[in-house]
Amino acid sequence: MNRGINDGGDLPRELLESLYDSIKKEPFKIPDDDGNDLTHTFFNPDKEGWLLKQGGRVRNWKRRWFILTDNCLYYFEYTTDKEPRGIIPLENLSVKEIDSKESKKPWCFELFSSDGKEVIKACKTDADGKVVEGRHQVYRMSASSQEERDDWINSIHASISKDPFYDMLVARKKKATHRA
Repeated sequence: MNRGINDGGDLPRELLESLYDSIKKEPFKIPDDDGNDLTHTFFNPDKEGWLLKQGGRVRNWKRRWFILTDNCLYYFEYTTDKEPRGIIPLENLSVKEIDSKESKKPWCFELFSSDGKEVIKACKTDADGKVVEGRHQVYRMSASSQEERDDWINSIHASISKDPFYDMLVARKKKATHRA
């Protein structure tokens, strides 16, 4: 039944016949997957767009293309890149707005571990193209507007997942280091 197109009326017969003929001539094919192409991962993202990302060691800002999908935040140097420069799994992270007084850039937000002290589980490619472990306790980004920042925060918040064992492990780690 058709309710959303043509005010619920039937579609014109010519349109349906042309669609049928088109499908019959050019059948839909699933592309060959060699397992190395991440393109399918980024096919239908929850959100994507340009953000400025603050570096970890050198605190400069670089423009990066971000894709939010599958509970991960991927960032690229260019929109045409096939491989991400970095991957930030959102499990057990939090996201918050940063006051412009605290950052030199407007419309900032940051990702941080739930307890605020742990290193965030992430990876990036170094200058030689090798994948290395990230060492950030915080990932800070700047959007182009307040509306864009708020949209990123809401989208990331909706993608954050919690592992129930994580809090238990953090508590045990604190307890063990407190005793020492």
